[in-house]
Amino acid sequence: MKYLGQIVGFPIKTADVRMAQYETGMRTPKEELTNALAGALEVSPLALNVPDIDSYLGLMHTLFAMEDLYGLTIENKDGGYYLRFDPAVGKDAETVSEMVKAWGAIADRFHTGEIDKEKYDQWRYRYPEFDTTQGFVKLPSKQLSDALLDNE
Repeated sequence: MKYLGQIVGFPIKTADVRMAQYETGMRTPKEELTNALAGALEVSPLALNVPDIDSYLGLMHTLFAMEDLYGLTIENKDGGYYLRFDPAVGKDAETVSEMVKAWGAIADRFHTGEIDKEKYDQWRYRYPEFDTTQGFVKLPSKQLSDALLDNE
């Protein structure tokens, strides 16, 4: 914790205390700190802003919100319950459905041994950076963008 705190700019004496405050939820990092932490950990900032699923009730309410916002459905099939995104619900549901399909495709590659756990986790924790199915692209920094425009 102390090392990570130092990497993102906290003083040596308080780095571990500050990081512990964020880890325990006593403090919430601002966007700038979240981005710095994500960079240090080599993950997407989105991977650090996970909804409250640390409790069963928090998880259930997250699923209910996904039902309302993204067309998540629960279906009883062959004696088991399955979750799926219904793309017919609307544009947001269609987008999420495509994202889930991309996740399913990479998960299939992991489960069949085509890729290892490290590659699978890299895909998940850096999503959407390594997703080639959606047409997402990593945008250049403002400095790089400005430099490219200056050279035209």
